[in-house]
Amino acid sequence: MSNAVAFSQSAESFVDLLARVRPEQWSEPGLDRWTVRDLAGHTSRAVLTVSTYLALDEPSDVTIPSAEAWYSAYASQFTDADGVHARGVEAGRWLGDSPATVVAAALTESREALRRAPGDRVVSIGGMGILLDEYLRTRVFELVVHTIDLSRATGLPHTLPTAAVADTAALAARSATLQGHGEEVLLALTGRGRLTDGFSVV
Repeated sequence: MSNAVAFSQSAESFVDLLARVRPEQWSEPGLDRWTVRDLAGHTSRAVLTVSTYLALDEPSDVTIPSAEAWYSAYASQFTDADGVHARGVEAGRWLGDSPATVVAAALTESREALRRAPGDRVVSIGGMGILLDEYLRTRVFELVVHTIDLSRATGLPHTLPTAAVADTAALAARSATLQGHGEEVLLALTGRGRLTDGFSVV
C-alpha cells in the first residue's frame, strides 16, 4: 500500500467514525484535557495540513530525512503541549455541527492536492523540508493513533486498515529505536519486559 493510499484510507476510517459519534458524546472526555470534539479537531488537522502545506512554497532542501527522524529528533523542538491543545480545541470548534461532512470535504481537497503534486515534492514542516511521501507517513501515524483514541473514548469500533495500523506500529518502534529505546521496546513486544509508565515516542 502506498503512503498516499494509506493516508486516504485512514482518513476515510476517521470520517466513518466521526459520522457515528452521538451528539451527547462530543462534550465527553476524549484524551487528557481534550473532549471528544477537541480530539476530533486535533485529528482533523492530519487531513487539513496536507492540502494546506502543499499550497505553501516548496523548501529548497530536504532537512528531515524521514518520518522517524521527525518524531525522534525534531517534533519536540517545534511543538509545545499548550499550543497543540489550543489548536485541537480551535479545530474542534471549526468542525461545527457536522464534523464528518467537514472532514470529508477537507479530505477531497487533500486528495486533489496530492493528485497534482509531483512525486519528489518537498513539504515545509516546522520551517524545515521533508519529502511529501515521508510527510504522509506522519499523517497516517496521527490518523491511526487518534482514530484509535476516539474509538476508545466513544466505545465505537473503528475501521482502520490493518496495513495502516501495522505501518504505524512499525514507525513507532523505529522512532523509539532512534531515541535509544529499541531494546526496551523489543523486550516488551516479546514478553521479556515492560515499558515504563508513560513511555511514549511522541
